Amino acid sequence: MQETQDPKTILVVDDEPEVRKLVSAMIGSLGYTILTADSGEHALALYQKLGTPIDLLVTDVVSPGMSGPMLADRLLARQPDLKVLFISGYDHSHVVQSYVLNRGCTLLAKPFTSHQLRNTVHDLLSAAPRSHTAAFGNIDVK
Repeated sequence: MQETQDPKTILVVDDEPEVRKLVSAMIGSLGYTILTADSGEHALALYQKLGTPIDLLVTDVVSPGMSGPMLADRLLARQPDLKVLFISGYDHSHVVQSYVLNRGCTLLAKPFTSHQLRNTVHDLLSAAPRSHTAAFGNIDVK
């Protein structure tokens, strides 16, 4: 599943350096351009500096400071066709249920395999753009 035509840009956001590095390596080997950030604030600054749209946001749900849903909300306000993949080790928590799954977003539960991540990313990038009408709101998921 080598992606070479029309390379896509993916922004990976996770506060754990090992997770960020591993996720980036897993999907970067498919030919995608990978950008990384250690926080929602860093991701927003990187996005603004980039000046061009990204194709996919991969973000942890629970992060210090700005949560993944809050980050997604802010980026979707700037780029409504952005595709979002949430990753979380807390896939049965109230926050994940309320602010991710019940809103029809894609969630990949940690731990996941390289195969699962690659397939999910490929499926999201291949799918038609969806409209994200429901905002995640100003939630605190620390």
